[in-house]
Amino acid sequence: MHKKEEILGAIIKQGVLPLYFHQDADTSVDIMRCLYAAGIRVIEYTNRGKTALENLKKLRQACKKEHKDMILGLGTVTDGGTAEKALDAGADFLVSPGFVKEVLAVSRKHQILWIPGCMTPTELIRADQAGIRLVKLFPGNILGPQFVRSVRDLFPNLLFMPTGGVEPKQENLAAWFGAGVSAVGMGSKLLTKSGIEKKEFAALTTLTIALLNQINAIRNS
Repeated sequence: MHKKEEILGAIIKQGVLPLYFHQDADTSVDIMRCLYAAGIRVIEYTNRGKTALENLKKLRQACKKEHKDMILGLGTVTDGGTAEKALDAGADFLVSPGFVKEVLAVSRKHQILWIPGCMTPTELIRADQAGIRLVKLFPGNILGPQFVRSVRDLFPNLLFMPTGGVEPKQENLAAWFGAGVSAVGMGSKLLTKSGIEKKEFAALTTLTIALLNQINAIRNS
């Protein structure tokens, strides 16, 4: 099991947290392989379907065989029971779309990283008081980079990761990182539905490499 600080550091270093779900376990593993080939070492598998937890187990098995340094999280965790099941299935960390006290309790019990979703100053205060380090700003397309600029000085202990509507485009990424985010979450804008249906996995790897290079260039500019 990876330590909280190690996972947090890996997400920030990577700059992007790819997130996805596919009902087919083999396709889910194939997507993970493509992301790994691009240099991704942390992913969020989202709890968006009935097969999510079983698929997570398959991803964990594949990691043990092929990608021992891959860090796996389960996203869309909205209750304590699912949080416990996720850890049993092999999740290294948990992500939620909102602030859920039950999931906070599970994360404290097992000493694992939990990234809650926040949309308002009240939720950010709650996260800050709970000792959370990284929060998911969700939905990012509604909040926008200006929200980060407005609140970041009020919460010096928090790190921000917008998710939802973040695009793999220079101007969009530059706006977010320029506002002071530590990473971005990216789902369908990176892992497009048509690309996955057509199994265009080589193109996915190429796009992800380009994305990582873009983020590095923005950070170094």
